[in-house]
Amino acid sequence: MAFEYFIGGRYLRARQKQAFINLITILSVAGVTVGVMALIVVIAVMAGFEADLKTRILGGQSHVVVLRHGGPFGEYREVLNEVENIDGVEGATPFIYTQGMLRSKSGASGVVIRGIDPDSAGRVIKTLKDVSLPYMSATAGGQTDQPMIPGIVLGKELAKNLGVIEGDIIYLMSPRGMLSPVGHVPAMKQFKVTGYFESGMYDFDSSFAYIHLKDAQKLLRMGDAITGIEVRVREIYKAREIADEIKNQLHFPYWARDWMQMNKNLFRALKIERVVMFVILTLIILVAAFNIASTLIMMVMGKTRDIAILKAMGATNKSILKIFVFNGMVIGFIGTGLGLILGLLLCTGLKHYDIYELTGDIYYFTTTLPVKLEIVNVLAVIAAALIICFLATLYPAFQASKLNTVDAIRYG
Repeated sequence: MAFEYFIGGRYLRARQKQAFINLITILSVAGVTVGVMALIVVIAVMAGFEADLKTRILGGQSHVVVLRHGGPFGEYREVLNEVENIDGVEGATPFIYTQGMLRSKSGASGVVIRGIDPDSAGRVIKTLKDVSLPYMSATAGGQTDQPMIPGIVLGKELAKNLGVIEGDIIYLMSPRGMLSPVGHVPAMKQFKVTGYFESGMYDFDSSFAYIHLKDAQKLLRMGDAITGIEVRVREIYKAREIADEIKNQLHFPYWARDWMQMNKNLFRALKIERVVMFVILTLIILVAAFNIASTLIMMVMGKTRDIAILKAMGATNKSILKIFVFNGMVIGFIGTGLGLILGLLLCTGLKHYDIYELTGDIYYFTTTLPVKLEIVNVLAVIAAALIICFLATLYPAFQASKLNTVDAIRYG
């Protein structure tokens, strides 16, 4: 062992003349511990929020949406086949998008209506995988006098708000109606609730409803046209490349956007929030670093004669610098290690035990605190803590190395 580390260790283990120095040392270790622990837990929870939100969003929507400039388009089957043949595409389905109002015996609610093809929608949108939505505009048993009521699938929260259950009849009003002697009259049609879907996101489950593609075309008088095509890809982080490939193959007036573009504001806000929280919580470690600097300054003042004797025996300025940097870094390593252990234990507890339950109508989803520990985030926290502690040791260590040997012995 180099003599600098041996002497530095003796200084840490030895009982100080002033108990106040020991107290500041303990507070420095505690400050670094709390800062590292808080950083690890907060960053893990925020990373868990982002990952859980991403999973739920991608479960309730497609990875890529293909649209046409100018609005709905017909002859979409050729476009659909061309999109499905692109490398990396797992499935594609046509859809119609509109807004309307649902009215039941218990109340009414504005909703987003999506017309879908049940045969292919489940391959693209996972929340619709087990949804049953038969086309029921045909007559029952071939009898023209008994038309069947078309089906509609509601989000679970929407069904609760409307007070309906499976089999109930509700009315769908669309703003695209007809002109009458009294003015514009919205279109109204009866639908039968045939099922529910649950994405886990309150905003989706309380405002979305699905009907058959052909029923949507009839309701909106669109003929054989659709709003666009939804696409699911095999690798979600290649969605942008595949969207560009779709645009290159289909050419103008078709265009495509991926899930990252559709939700960029949300994920950007989460990223900024995580960075801001990292900076704010790092201030806790910074306060602890000031304590480390204070401890070393007082230690240098108490060891003035010892420093002078070491210099007289041949110790260089660099050696004195190493002694006190070593003392400060030991405090930093102990605090960082304890904070890391406590942070990992707390994250494990949050992950496996339902300590706190979130409310679905306040947050994006109803769940307990999600936790996702990423090795990159943990290493970033450790590196930030150690760098701050190292910087805090430089000034007192530099001052100790610059002490004049004669003056220190005379007045120390």
